[in-house]
Amino acid sequence: MMNKGKVKLINGPVVKGSGMGDFKLNEMVTVGDKKLIGEVVALDRDVATVQVYEETEGLLAGENILPTGAPLSISLGPGMLGNMFDGIQRPLKTIEEMSPNFIPEGIGLISIDEEKKWWVDIIVNVGQKLKQGDVYATVQETQSVVHKLMLPPNIEGTVESVKPSGKYTIHKVIVKLKLNNGKIHELTLVQKWPVRKPRPTSQRIPIYKPLITGQRVIDTFFPVAKGGTVALPGGFGTGKTVTQHQFAKWCDADIIVYIGCGERGNEMTNVLEEFPALIDPRTNRPLMERTILIANTSNMPVAAREASIYTGITMAEYFRDMGYDVAIMADSTSRWAEALREISGRLEEMPAEEGYPAYLPSRLAQFYERAGCVKTLNNKEASVTIIGAVSPAGGDFSEPVTENTKRFVSAFLALDKKLAYARHYPAVNYLTSYSNYITPLSNWYSDNVAPDMLYLRTKMLRLLQDEEKLNEIVQLVG
Repeated sequence: MMNKGKVKLINGPVVKGSGMGDFKLNEMVTVGDKKLIGEVVALDRDVATVQVYEETEGLLAGENILPTGAPLSISLGPGMLGNMFDGIQRPLKTIEEMSPNFIPEGIGLISIDEEKKWWVDIIVNVGQKLKQGDVYATVQETQSVVHKLMLPPNIEGTVESVKPSGKYTIHKVIVKLKLNNGKIHELTLVQKWPVRKPRPTSQRIPIYKPLITGQRVIDTFFPVAKGGTVALPGGFGTGKTVTQHQFAKWCDADIIVYIGCGERGNEMTNVLEEFPALIDPRTNRPLMERTILIANTSNMPVAAREASIYTGITMAEYFRDMGYDVAIMADSTSRWAEALREISGRLEEMPAEEGYPAYLPSRLAQFYERAGCVKTLNNKEASVTIIGAVSPAGGDFSEPVTENTKRFVSAFLALDKKLAYARHYPAVNYLTSYSNYITPLSNWYSDNVAPDMLYLRTKMLRLLQDEEKLNEIVQLVG
């Protein structure tokens, strides 16, 4: 018989339940009669604290809390590209068809279309030995991206039977694998993965290639590397979102994951309107064909904002494992940190600086640590680059989110109010910005741009610094 808890206390997105001694930490649960999605974040004997990812209005004490037996996970398979999800991977296009104005509570939708049939090319044979990360089939997901179906981590065995190449839905078994312990493992077009657990790789490799962003001031003065981490801080109106949009449109990554985390809904609307109309110069196909959007805007539940960052990075790691270079735009990590602060307050945890939880630095580190240039399990070179916007209140770069982010990123592109108000975009301040990727990328610039590129870059920066000094004298003397 399935164990079930009872709702004992409701405090916004935080719910406490009794009779939950058999539940596990980080287990995904359904709360109440509406089956709201939640996650166990604390256990104390038989009392569990659940973080609910939907609005809890109308929830009553005494309603059931049911376990799912699995951590908060997302479905990974064909159908993600060109799609738009919320913070817990519910498809917003499907929700709009059901409820045009609002997201109904307890709407447990399947993330990827289960009825659509994909043409699948099977590339393994009976008797073939497969190990984790090996590709057993491919799907032409969009005209510019081939989706490779890979053996999940920690699974090895011999192919017992295969279906012929043809059209299949995502849950159709196409390959049966006999594991080393004699059990049969069925492979479909989709796999589940917990969002808080990084996907494994065979090794990390040194960074050596730049991510060409299409913005000359960044590519020349403060380059970003494939597999790098970038902070994009700036006050209100300095152009953080516009700069992120420019990166998403023109950078030379294979896949873009754009996470709208706690920002205004009209910004996500701009992406939805512009990207299908813009053509990728490398493939001559719409930019939307290589893009996944995760929209968790400011009017959506706070707890799901916290989950949206992990959902996005898990999707990025999945495409990285296929051998693609992936870029993540997180706009904005400050709103994510504010969600952590709100939930921490409701959990009655001891606050640290400016009310943020004491574990803010470690959470930021866990997120940025998932970037990197790697050798995948099937020995392909690939990367995940994270570009995180930071929105310090009043443009104060000494606040905790900006200060802690600086510890974990290697490129810091500070956006300046004066430049922005002078209509100078992107408003990157050349005095306070920096990039630690100059040295790792020096060989690439020497070979592909000009042998004296770095010398000329240093000369230009010195000239701009001299100009700033002279401006100060001009202001004093008049």
